[in-house]
This record gives sequence, structure tokens and C-alpha cells, in this order.
Amino acid sequence: MKTASFTFGLLVGILVTAFIFAFLKPGAGGSAQTVLKAVHSLPTNHPVHKGIEHFARRVEAYSQGSIRVEIFPNGQLGSEVSSLEQIQEGSLDIAKVSTAALGNFVPVAQLFSLPYVFGDNAHYWSVLDSSIGKQLLKELETNASGKPSGISGLTYFDAGSRNFYTQRPIHSPADLAGLKIRVMNDPVAIDMVKALGAAPTPISWGELYTALQQGVVDGAENNPPSFVSSRHFEVCQEFSFDHHTRIPDVLLISSITLEKLSTEAQGWIQKAADESSQFQREAWNAGVEEALEQMRSQGVTIYEVDQAPFREATQPVRDKYASGQIQFYLDQIVTLNK
Repeated sequence: MKTASFTFGLLVGILVTAFIFAFLKPGAGGSAQTVLKAVHSLPTNHPVHKGIEHFARRVEAYSQGSIRVEIFPNGQLGSEVSSLEQIQEGSLDIAKVSTAALGNFVPVAQLFSLPYVFGDNAHYWSVLDSSIGKQLLKELETNASGKPSGISGLTYFDAGSRNFYTQRPIHSPADLAGLKIRVMNDPVAIDMVKALGAAPTPISWGELYTALQQGVVDGAENNPPSFVSSRHFEVCQEFSFDHHTRIPDVLLISSITLEKLSTEAQGWIQKAADESSQFQREAWNAGVEEALEQMRSQGVTIYEVDQAPFREATQPVRDKYASGQIQFYLDQIVTLNK
């Protein structure tokens, strides 16, 4: 009888222990595993997703399995604006968002939406990799009223340059006159398209294909990988490289989440983010080349246009927003291009 009782007690003990370990999700070190939710709005074949996957792998490696990053792509948990709100509340841990979306939360981020700020791609990355870029990430921690924003910037991801594509060739601002061009719901982008003589039309990314197909808008502006992944080449066959903006994506973490992590874990997160940025840039360059090949194979005509008339036409936009912090950073960015 004693043997049966002992055996029964042993079995109960094993089951309870197994349940506890399953609930705690132990990592490689045997401690409870922390699971961080990361979101973005792009498909899984996009270079951004590959960058976040690399980030997740590096976090798990550095933490020896004690921290796992669970990725939700394709806007599964909401729009970028919604993601930012959830980041601030601490109900979401990590998100990739465009700095264009950040401008509504942290005004200095509008700097990146200004047209023709960067001379070329080399100038762009020389800024982001410099102390200027790091300080701009730090600025995201403070909102317009000077209070903590609840947002902490980790690193930049490449989103290339944004360019116009329509159903007719765009060689100069005159070619945009009267066209309805889809833009992000960003006041700077809206002012830029107005300055070029077109009618800015904010439409959500998910609704854009149908809007182009039905003639609700005549064109849009974005980078080659996004143009291809959205299959916009099926409704727009003219793509003009005018490189009007270079708006980086930013990998963010909730300040609430960050404060819950140990100093050592925060270091793992930052190191993984820095490495993922380098990885994502390489993936981005490969993605652009692949997208251009596909565009040509689908009959898209690609133009390299003279930026000078576009830059001149949008000078009033830069003048309008160039004050305070934005002017301070613009002066430094110009200096790096000399």
C-alpha cells in the first residue's frame, strides 16, 4: 500500500513539475522565457521581414533562449499608427514603422518626410550611421510637449527612396499637373505633392491597388520592392526614379517593455538590432535588384529623371517645416554632404 501511495505521489509530482515548466516556457538556461511581440505591415517576402527575422534570431542567440521574439507580419495586429499607440501603452513590445507615421507622434521625425534632403544613398546612410542618426533615434523618446513618448528607437531599416509611378511617364513636375497621387496620411507628403502640381490623395496601402485599378487615383509613390510586392505593375506601367524622399523604417521598442528588462537583456536587444540593420540593408539591395528585374519583365518602363526642377518646386515645403529641431538637424545633414 505504501509503495502504491509513493508511486502515485511521484507521478503527481512529475505531472505538476511538467505543467509548471510548460507554463513558464523555460529557455536554454532553464529560466522562464520572455516572449516579445514584434509587428510590421509588410509581407513575409519583403526585406523588412527578413531583417526582423534576423533580429529575432540574434536576440534568441544572445539570450541563450531566455528571450524569444514572435513576429506578426502583414499588419495582423493593426496599422502602423495603431502599433505606435500599442507601443506607448505597453501592450505591444516591438514594431517596425515608417518615420512618416512617427511624425504624428514625435514632430522631429517629419525631417525624413521633407523632399530632397539627401543628396544620394551614400549621403543618406552617412547621416543615419553618424551621431546625428543616433541622436534622432534618441529624440523619439520625447513627444511634442516634452514628455516621455513611450517609444524607444532601436535602429534604422532601409526603405530606399520613394518615387512616382503612374499610367503615363513622369519626367518633370509639369507631368504631374492635375494628377491624383496617392500619398501617406502625412502632412509633409501632402504639401510636397501639392507643390509639384498634383492632387494628394491619402489612401490606405491595402486599398491602393483597387484605387489605381478603378481610377480613384492616377498614381502613387513608393520604392521598387513595395511596388512589386503589391503587384502595382499590373495597373501602372511607368516608374520614375526622382528619389524625392528617403524615409527610413525604424525598429522600435516600447519604453515600458524596455524598463522591464535587465540591463544585460537591453544590451542583447540593442546589439541584435544593430546587426539586423546591416543584414536588412543587404537584403534590401538584393530586393531592389530583384524588383527591378521583375518590373522590366512585366513591361514597366523605368526612368531616371533630373531632380533639379523637382527640388526647386518643393523648396517652399522645406522652408515651411525647417524650424526649431528640424532646422538644427537639416543644417547638420547638409554639412555631411559637403
